Amino acid sequence: MIIAANLKTNLTREKTDKYINEVENFLNQHGISQEVLVFPALSSLNLHVGKVTVGAQNAYPAQNGAFTGEIGNEQLEEFNIKTILIGHSERRHVIGETQAEVVKKFNFYKELGFKIVYCIGESLQIREAGDKVMMNYLSSQFEGIDLEYENLILAYEPVWAIGTGLTPTLEDIESLHLKLKEQCKAPLLYGGSVKVSNAEEVLALNGVDGVLVGGASLNSDDFCTMVKYAQNIENNK
Repeated sequence: MIIAANLKTNLTREKTDKYINEVENFLNQHGISQEVLVFPALSSLNLHVGKVTVGAQNAYPAQNGAFTGEIGNEQLEEFNIKTILIGHSERRHVIGETQAEVVKKFNFYKELGFKIVYCIGESLQIREAGDKVMMNYLSSQFEGIDLEYENLILAYEPVWAIGTGLTPTLEDIESLHLKLKEQCKAPLLYGGSVKVSNAEEVLALNGVDGVLVGGASLNSDDFCTMVKYAQNIENNK
């Protein structure tokens, strides 16, 4: 399974280094074989060698250049980063990234061989419009994306559940993941108010290959507990 922490705009570089080292020590002490990804704030990126894979939450589709406020691949290369989060709902709905901009980023970092965690999701308004509208909306976020890319990981995050404490039912999560897997065979993570209290049940669902955890990942002990859940489920298969 894949367990990913999106730290968003939280933690200083010092605190992030401490966090990653705590997770790394946990993985080694408990013989964890699951894939663990951590996406720090861009100012907190640092070189890390170990079981934890450090990725970028965002980057501009360029090696470098006159792109004020952005970072490019040149900055990622300094920290040997080859994993990136693309299409997160906060980038789409808060920052205003269009599908065309998301596709441009995807294609640029695909050409560089990055592991791409590609996010899709729907608003509450779309969900309440019915299954057909919702699936069409989710499918539209696949437009221009190479779903056969070997280093692709999908993450489904219902926008209305991110940071709200609300989650779809377990039955809804499983059903939707199985439908999405008919369109793309890449590993599929669930995100959206994932926390210690529900992660074990979510990870056990058919069609769920891991989780992308936001605010609940900021506590390293909680995040490590979720990693342990995934390991136990894999061991018991």
